[in-house]
Amino acid sequence: MLITCTSPATTGPSPGLLATLGAWTWLGLDPAEAPLGHLLLAHPPGRTACDTPAAIEVRMRRIADALGGLATPQERVPNLGARLLMVSRTTVLLRFDGTRFGVRLPVRPGWTQQVHRHGQAVITVGLPPLKRSADLADVDIYLDDTLASGRLLFGLTYPI
Repeated sequence: MLITCTSPATTGPSPGLLATLGAWTWLGLDPAEAPLGHLLLAHPPGRTACDTPAAIEVRMRRIADALGGLATPQERVPNLGARLLMVSRTTVLLRFDGTRFGVRLPVRPGWTQQVHRHGQAVITVGLPPLKRSADLADVDIYLDDTLASGRLLFGLTYPI
């Protein structure tokens, strides 16, 4: 049996890729110490031979491109435009370029209120995999490690 580890060419992420993503939200501070909503997207560890760390990084870079191009920690954080549709106090929809699909994310009411109040949130895309079941301590370690290695990408988005 021949298995091909390439995906068909698309302009945006596939529904399957979007469905695999893990997402975590929290309230933090911006550089001026003002409250700011944060959203982390990461791919889970691979389950097949096609899910190598390199393949996962390519997928996450596709996600970053479909968000309008994200910046490394050393670059200025780009404005990604309005990408968050506030569905309810506990649900948002994140939109991507090049696809008619988005990611529906559960969020806490306090996160939604903060994003509404200040009109922005930071999206962070992690290039290495992270288990979808990661707790806050695991996410903190992941953020520290990936930030130190320059493997996080950032962008600023607004509610629609």
